[in-house]
Amino acid sequence: YVTHIYADAVKEGQNAFNWIDEYMKKENKTPRSGSTFNIAILEGTVGSSVAADRLKGFKDAITAAEDGSKYNVLFSQTGEYTRAKGKEVMESFLKSGGDKIDILFACNDDMALGAIQAIEAAGLKPGKDIVIVSIDAAKGSFNAMIEGKMNCAVEHTPNFGDLLMETAKKIVKGESVPATIEVQEGIFPADTAAQELPNRTY
Repeated sequence: YVTHIYADAVKEGQNAFNWIDEYMKKENKTPRSGSTFNIAILEGTVGSSVAADRLKGFKDAITAAEDGSKYNVLFSQTGEYTRAKGKEVMESFLKSGGDKIDILFACNDDMALGAIQAIEAAGLKPGKDIVIVSIDAAKGSFNAMIEGKMNCAVEHTPNFGDLLMETAKKIVKGESVPATIEVQEGIFPADTAAQELPNRTY
């Protein structure tokens, strides 16, 4: 092939943890129990390269962080990228240690939205008692952020079309293009959700 246009799933995972780390410092958050922030992770479908890369990026960012030792992954299990499974797995996490979970990292929005239902059913406040960050940044996550139930969405855009056509036209004209082209993706904290929602295309 001439070039590879891609979204960097490893970077998406890194962005999720780095945002969490900055947020916990900025808000002067303290662990709900013990001396470390306990993280629950809803992983993507087993065998999916994107799911594996997001998880790797997140965990690598913890290791690389200056004070990464103050974070502990308490639970990590696949939610199969679905809302129903995300809710089911989060219910299990909460039964095992609901009073210890400080942070939820969901590898996609659907699992995060399912988890929010489980958190509310357990009598906790999502976005407050448990900081929630997911990857996708689809409209559903923005609505959750506007409602105060989620803290941040890391973008995984499906909008490759314009970049693809621009690149194809360059190739047809005989212009050189890079061997790899990374799609640029954003990070959207809750305080930007209301302003950004009208711009979302998915």
